[in-house]
Amino acid sequence: MNSEPSRRLVVAVTGASGAIYAVRLLRHVAPLCERVDVILSDTAPAVLATELGITLTRPYTTQQYLGGEYPSVRFLGVKDYFTPPASGSYVHDGMIVIPCAMGTVGRIASGVSDDLICRAADVCLKEKRRLILVPREAPLNLIHLRNLTTLAEAGATILPASPSFYHPAESIEDLVDTVVARVLQNAGFEQKLLPAWQAEPGQ
Repeated sequence: MNSEPSRRLVVAVTGASGAIYAVRLLRHVAPLCERVDVILSDTAPAVLATELGITLTRPYTTQQYLGGEYPSVRFLGVKDYFTPPASGSYVHDGMIVIPCAMGTVGRIASGVSDDLICRAADVCLKEKRRLILVPREAPLNLIHLRNLTTLAEAGATILPASPSFYHPAESIEDLVDTVVARVLQNAGFEQKLLPAWQAEPGQ
């Protein structure tokens, strides 16, 4: 990893349960990037307030959302199509939708770009860029499964928010980070949250 971050990432946050996954991911990935475009759905702030007690007021800031200053993070309006991720001409290193609601999965799978989240995801698929979807839903019905299959066939990575338990965890954050670590790996970042499975000491 270069000492000077030069990567660009798009992160979308929907209204699915699991707001903590987005917060933990952004805290870890923002320092590794030159720019992180963050898109919150209309319902994401309400879920954030309900699950984490964080109240957002416009204009959103990283101090409100992440509890600190992260200069690489920029918040984009969910209905603002006049932003870089809406166009294939904007080159970036991929998009992560975390957590990803099943309604969003369905719209992306159907090619319905009714907001910036779905449009930016559609751009990733057509431009053959990384698109990582982190669904948090249970149980999955047949429509969910078919939509996820369609997206996997189109090139997206489906990475469910399923924490692992084979590393000692002392907090909810530790469990959340087992998912965040996998997301970082699949996005092409070196992660240091978890050791490699059965790695030798020091590796």
